[in-house]
Amino acid sequence: MKSVSVIVPCYNEEAHIGNLLEALIRQTYPLEFLEVIIADGMSTDRTREVIHQFVQNHPQLRLKIVDNPKRIIPAALNVGLTVAQGDYIVRLDAHSIPAADYIDRCVNDLEAGLGDNVGGIWLIRPSRPHWIARAIAIAAAHPLGVGDARYRHGRTPGLVDTVPFGAFRRELFDQVGGFDETLLTNEDYEFNARLRKEGKRVYLDPAIRSEYIARPTLRALARQYWRYGYWKFRMLRRYPKTLRWRQALPPVFVLGTTGLLIMSLFWSWSLYLLLGILMIYLVMLFIGAIPAAWKNKDARLLIGIPLAITTMHWAWGTGFLWSLITWLGKREP
Repeated sequence: MKSVSVIVPCYNEEAHIGNLLEALIRQTYPLEFLEVIIADGMSTDRTREVIHQFVQNHPQLRLKIVDNPKRIIPAALNVGLTVAQGDYIVRLDAHSIPAADYIDRCVNDLEAGLGDNVGGIWLIRPSRPHWIARAIAIAAAHPLGVGDARYRHGRTPGLVDTVPFGAFRRELFDQVGGFDETLLTNEDYEFNARLRKEGKRVYLDPAIRSEYIARPTLRALARQYWRYGYWKFRMLRRYPKTLRWRQALPPVFVLGTTGLLIMSLFWSWSLYLLLGILMIYLVMLFIGAIPAAWKNKDARLLIGIPLAITTMHWAWGTGFLWSLITWLGKREP
């Protein structure tokens, strides 16, 4: 049986790292062939204490902590790769809770040759019982929020542009290199773009499942998606052909509505057009929220889900546009 190295970037995750470790100890893949590498960005909370306590209680889990002084995810992954001993690499997140058969299925798909990077779907879980936190978790997997990102709501296996986290043969990194440390996020998408450019395949298997803990507040969600949008533009500068419609719509929407708002100061028809667009937008979000509100028997989701999706769109779009503006401002004449 092949050995597996699980690499986990981590920084100040005392609230979540225990859930991940509990999920790893329950894996159906034999623990004697498994090692866990936590690349910690010099956490200032109790993260390391929680990890050490877990290892004392579960000595059968081989776990090592490596320092990540750069405190960015791609650097954490590269540091983890330098010490990984496994034949296969599985990349996970401190906010994730993989299903018990997660590693088993990843290895089986790799050995079956289904892809060079295989991954599954996210089941988004709220971080708190509050209705806004639950709305955020639903919005993060809603087609109106994430478009055609199949790993968020897909049910059909097949080749895709990206998967969350991913599982790889160790030698793949010798062929295409590690993760790009000039990107503070979108490092997974950039790596997968590089794979596909080299003729490699990214495979989505919906039977591979992990839970992901969503952001607890709209403010935290806005910060997350602003960062996603900002670094997505930086990544697209290198791989413009990887642009998807779901990624283009938020900046176009933000730019269009902002432009109409400015124009409305001079032409009244612009204000009417802006109001019409916003009305259609909000009605679509409200209608899209009805099934989830009905299923969960919670009318507050009719407000919460549109709020969360709007936050995602505007934060992503403004982050993308700000990245574009700052890049244009620094270009050589």
